[in-house]
Amino acid sequence: MEILQPPGWKRPKGYSNGVAASGRMVFVAGQIGWNADEEIDSDDFADQFRQALANIVAVLAEAGAGPQHIVRMTMYFTDKRDYLDRLAEVGAAYRETIGRNYPAMAAVEVGALMEDRAKVEIEATAVVPEG
Repeated sequence: MEILQPPGWKRPKGYSNGVAASGRMVFVAGQIGWNADEEIDSDDFADQFRQALANIVAVLAEAGAGPQHIVRMTMYFTDKRDYLDRLAEVGAAYRETIGRNYPAMAAVEVGALMEDRAKVEIEATAVVPEG
């Protein structure tokens, strides 16, 4: 994987401007903060964020991939203030679950998610090197 950082651009915090990779592509559907029984255990934003990331890691494992293979993430929040106000906890959850891999990312505030109690949904794309 190669991080793409144009010369002279300020280095982003917590994500990459671009990533180049080759190998087997793995696409993870949007994951929300519910458990394997599709039950939301907490209405806390940071808890849901952590669980959504854990769900992504579980799906990646089914493809023989890990969080280090993630090249792109899109995060959807029902309230961007929840994200911004809890950034320290969200960052800690990210590092504990994903590590120090900072893929190309987008974050979008949406009016609602399909599950009424969901506050965050995250989708990911990973590339697992051949061989």
